[in-house]
Amino acid sequence: MSVELILLDNIEHLGNIGDQVRVAPGYARNYLMPRGLATKASPGTLRQLESRKKIVAARMAAEMKEWQAVAERIQAHSVSIPVQADDDEHLYGSVTQQQIVDAFKDIEVNLQRRQVALGEPIRALGVYTVEIHLHPEVRTEAKVWVVRA
Repeated sequence: MSVELILLDNIEHLGNIGDQVRVAPGYARNYLMPRGLATKASPGTLRQLESRKKIVAARMAAEMKEWQAVAERIQAHSVSIPVQADDDEHLYGSVTQQQIVDAFKDIEVNLQRRQVALGEPIRALGVYTVEIHLHPEVRTEAKVWVVRA
């Protein structure tokens, strides 16, 4: 059994604003609807959504421009993270997403930890390419230098 909803916000792996989706009743009742991310599908809701689509499209276009500018800024810079390492260049621990976010604050790029996608932990000195998910449609790569402190 599933419930039919209309999304009021972009939700990764589910859909974009205005999409009509079918989800489990518990997911709709406990997560999507209380957070204002979706509403039940009805003819009235569909009419309201059509009138809001133009406003939302303009807002999304402006938001995309901002994220594209941030992506260009990230690509133009690289960040260094000083860490403790042994003689074989292995780290005592690993570089975390939060350390990468803090390094970007130094060049005045504000990211959230969940936007940094580390495939596997960084546990050695070197240069790494890290994927940054700024927006569902805007992704970029950043160069991270892990250096001896």
